[in-house]
Amino acid sequence: MNPYIWAIITAVVWGAVPIIEKAGLRTLPVWPAMFFRTLGALIGIFLLPLLKFNDIRATIAGGAQGWYYCVLGGFMGAIVGNVCYYHALKTGEVSKIVPIAGSFPLISFILGLLFFSETVTPAKLAGVACIVMGVALLR
Repeated sequence: MNPYIWAIITAVVWGAVPIIEKAGLRTLPVWPAMFFRTLGALIGIFLLPLLKFNDIRATIAGGAQGWYYCVLGGFMGAIVGNVCYYHALKTGEVSKIVPIAGSFPLISFILGLLFFSETVTPAKLAGVACIVMGVALLR
């Protein structure tokens, strides 16, 4: 499938999830909400091999370094990031919290320059400017 179709599907799913989570946070404290969210993710992880996980050799060949980075990314994104996000979402307005939390491409842009020597282009700078202006407008 076209990568842009995947990206659009991702945006739709990630755009709907905060509404679902905010509804759950109306009646749950942050930590139990994180537990149930993680439970949902675990269910998905156990179902994923049934859908498509046929290249075990490639997974094993990826080696420990690849596994380490993915585990670290999972912990940072799924635990640290989501705990902070849930605290913000529980007490803040969805329409303000989600765009601010969603400004992570700005951080990724900067880190991509530092760690992967990615190039700066006018289009990327325009995107960064849009992120900064969008967050500033939410004040």
